[in-house]
Amino acid sequence: MFKNILKKPVLATVISILIVIAGGLGLLSLPITTYPDIAPPMVQVSTNYTGANAEVVLKSVIAPLEEQINGVEGMTYITSTASNDGNAQIKVYFELGYDPDMAAVNVQNRVSAASSKLPSAVTTYGVTTEKMQNTILLMVSFFSENPDYDEVFVENYVRINILPELQRVNGVGRVNVFGAGDYSMKVWMDPDKMAALNLIPSDIAAAIQEQNIEAAPGKFGQDSKSAFEYTIRYKGKFVEPSEYENIVIKAYSDGRILKLKDVARIELDAFNTSTFNSSKGYPGTALSIYQMAGSNAKEVIENVIATLNKAQEDFPEGIKWASPYNTNIFLNASIHQVLKTLFEAFLLVFLVVLVFLQDLKSTIIPSISAVVALVGAFFCLQMFGFSINMLTLFAMVLAIGIVVDDAIVVVEAVHAKLQAGEKSSYKATSDAMGEISGAIISISLVMSAVFVPVSFMGGPTGVFYKQFALTLASAVILSALNALTLSPVLCAMMIKPHHGEKKGLVNRMAVAFNTAFDTVTEKYSSVLKLFSKRQIIPVGILCAFAITLVFLMKSTPTAFIPDEDQGILMADVSLPAGASLDRTKQVLAQIDSICGEIPQIKERMSVAGTSLISGVNGGAYGLLVMSLVDWEEREGITVKDVIAELKKRTASIMDGNIIFFIPPTVPGFGASSGFEVQLMDKTGGSLEKFYEVQQDFLKELSERPEIMYATTSFNINYPQYEFDVNVDRCKLAGVAVSDVFSTLQSYLGSSIVSDFNRFTKYYRVMIQAAPEFRDDLLSINSIKVRNSNGDMVPVSTLVDFRRVYGPESLSRFNLFTASTITGSPNPGYSSGDAIAAIREVGDNLPVGYGFDFTGMTREEISSSGEQGLIFLLCFIFVYLILAAQYNSYILPWSVMLPLAIGIGGIFIFINMLGIDNNIYVQVAMIMLIGLLAKNGILIVEFAKQRHENGMSVTEAAIDGAKARLRPILMTSFAFIFGMIPLCLETGAGAIGNVSIGVSAAGGMLTGTLFGVLVIPVMYIIFQRLDEKIGGVKCEN
Repeated sequence: MFKNILKKPVLATVISILIVIAGGLGLLSLPITTYPDIAPPMVQVSTNYTGANAEVVLKSVIAPLEEQINGVEGMTYITSTASNDGNAQIKVYFELGYDPDMAAVNVQNRVSAASSKLPSAVTTYGVTTEKMQNTILLMVSFFSENPDYDEVFVENYVRINILPELQRVNGVGRVNVFGAGDYSMKVWMDPDKMAALNLIPSDIAAAIQEQNIEAAPGKFGQDSKSAFEYTIRYKGKFVEPSEYENIVIKAYSDGRILKLKDVARIELDAFNTSTFNSSKGYPGTALSIYQMAGSNAKEVIENVIATLNKAQEDFPEGIKWASPYNTNIFLNASIHQVLKTLFEAFLLVFLVVLVFLQDLKSTIIPSISAVVALVGAFFCLQMFGFSINMLTLFAMVLAIGIVVDDAIVVVEAVHAKLQAGEKSSYKATSDAMGEISGAIISISLVMSAVFVPVSFMGGPTGVFYKQFALTLASAVILSALNALTLSPVLCAMMIKPHHGEKKGLVNRMAVAFNTAFDTVTEKYSSVLKLFSKRQIIPVGILCAFAITLVFLMKSTPTAFIPDEDQGILMADVSLPAGASLDRTKQVLAQIDSICGEIPQIKERMSVAGTSLISGVNGGAYGLLVMSLVDWEEREGITVKDVIAELKKRTASIMDGNIIFFIPPTVPGFGASSGFEVQLMDKTGGSLEKFYEVQQDFLKELSERPEIMYATTSFNINYPQYEFDVNVDRCKLAGVAVSDVFSTLQSYLGSSIVSDFNRFTKYYRVMIQAAPEFRDDLLSINSIKVRNSNGDMVPVSTLVDFRRVYGPESLSRFNLFTASTITGSPNPGYSSGDAIAAIREVGDNLPVGYGFDFTGMTREEISSSGEQGLIFLLCFIFVYLILAAQYNSYILPWSVMLPLAIGIGGIFIFINMLGIDNNIYVQVAMIMLIGLLAKNGILIVEFAKQRHENGMSVTEAAIDGAKARLRPILMTSFAFIFGMIPLCLETGAGAIGNVSIGVSAAGGMLTGTLFGVLVIPVMYIIFQRLDEKIGGVKCEN
């Protein structure tokens, strides 16, 4: 059929032109990201119970919400955190691929159903349900070098002027501000003055709510015969502190007026001061920008930076911005490295083909085929809904060595016909296509079939495999189409019949190469003759590789996605339980000063009051985010080297536990790389017992050589005060118990009593005792509550306080009390080793306590169970295609069994170079099943043709192997040389490049060099076995 394409050369060229045009259009429209979005959808429910501690928040807010949300459609697991600042946060994780909008709607419906069970203070504050974007594109720090502008001014300037602009940038999914320092009207009450005037906080709240209102009084002249209408306006809610100062609290009969300023100090201040942001030692604020699903990350970041640069023109004097976390830097550097590698690989493949073919025109034909296939693959990416990312670009690099194969087979076959004496290029091409069309189709089907099972994989691992595998499969199919259409036409037009030897240096070198290659071919033939007689030798080679493969598969450390040097590092700081925010700020300032002395660190920012690893808020926690200078400027220093230097320099800081780490390579699974495990108390027992179990668990983990560190934020040793209300005394004094609670909450906690609009924003009015009246336990002596007779009763006579210890925050996992433990494996150990160690330690937990994995660790474990099945399915698919082609269930084993040599070669090479068995290595394995099967197909196909034409099995095997040795070595070495740039990669994305380059090149080298010796003998064995047990021998 494909002989006829030679009669329609225009059709062949039109097909290729259309492929290139479609690919070009796809290339222009594809989004660009670092990695595909593999994080599962997550919906977050958050609220605040002002003044409540973690246990109260857990029991009164989280428990009713969780019980209602649990089991929502598509949910995989649910986590929650309650903290002593009143914050409640619930995260509901869904299956990958579940519609995040529908997930948010379903969760919101469940939250609404639980709203009646929540405290009134929580419903007043509001419960927020939002789908969370998992991919952080940028972290931006705004800071003030001008002492006139403090952190409160900077944050609110950003919220008013910058935040709305960023939210409107196309592709921005969410902008999160660290902290809650937006303005609020703070009414700082004086308990002593309040008590002297017989007032309690509810009197203040009532006065504010009565007088701070919006009104709609109507119009004059409406619906009348008046010539004019006059709208009646009321100035509305107060916006200036002076207006609140003049709120009337009480009017006395003697004409005196008691105003709010007489019992309180009013100021416009931050709503929440529990966090403090700084950058390079200057106060400010920080925000993180998340990507909208399906957007072009590169363009989004560029547009955000352009927006910030434009806004900077109007910044107040002294206010600046910096970005210590910019994924575009790693993305641009990685893409640059991959494109450079792509060019280098293409050049090396071109040179290898030129060496073997010794004809520039003949070399151009596979090159054209490669360009058409690679460009056309971008159209397939568009059809699949993929993006241009590191995985698809890796696939393109690998494809260079593959897509030339089919065209090389065509060109080499045409040359063989011309060398045999054929005088017509057209006839030589036609005859060659008649012989090799079946092999090309078979090779393409096998290469594509290898990737078919991958498309059925689910979860985040499936996304990785699909994007890589389907990109390669697309390029392979397009290259086969080219080999059957464009390549024959070009061969007929460009390759001329051989007319004797030509003189010249190049031709003399070609003659020398061909002579040497002919010598190698003859020696190869002699070895095959020896092996055909002593079959125990090739069988022994095969068995040796199979045993090596089994051993190394069990002993090689496993990992999911290797940690890359992204030019970003982070630090999580935790001080002793109960440490204040000011104390944490001092420690962060020390660390920040040390970071400023390291020349490789470019930008930096810090946040006191929150933990990056656990996400818990509290005065004892802090974080730092730093970016490094470009890879070229570091002189070979990696991010791990910088971390080692920071650990050395900060070792003298004894007031806190400092953990330096790099962010995970793939975003969406937490802030840190490493493992994440949930320790659960299923007994419903005390926190003290659970803490004891946790400490034993952490101690055992720390003693394991696989574990570098394991840490958690759960600690029950935070100093606290517990109080009991003496109901007897309350009743004797005529005080309602509820009044005691509400008074304490308003004075020591806070109460939101009203709101107002200013600077086009919505702000809240809060009442609370002034800071100096709530310094310590003695402050309780100034707080009084009014009884039923109107007399003031000291609260200290109605309640009893005692000092206790408790947690700063409480977490739950799937409705059980839990502790989130994060950590990292020691150098020399993989994440798989760490997971195995955790499981061994977890098996010794007391009855009623358990553990489960979350985040990236959960995905790594789930993917490990699928990998074996995927490899088995790939193997079966290839086997079945060969069985159908050869009309035999036995003969395909001559191709399938030698695959163990190449796969074994992968493990030999990665162990030699200390590379883990990660996802890149596993993708290379799947790919090599097809590539190495291709070599076997070429030998077996030609041997089978010769055997059907009358040769003996042994003669057919040796002659077929000799005939195909040149194209096999040509295509294999073209692929191997194409991998060399990946193997030698440094800089951005180097670990992934080296992993896939070494495994692909090493497996291909081993599989080719030993495979060409073993496959012919396997053909002899299985062809005879097939005939012996009744296999049908095809007739001409």
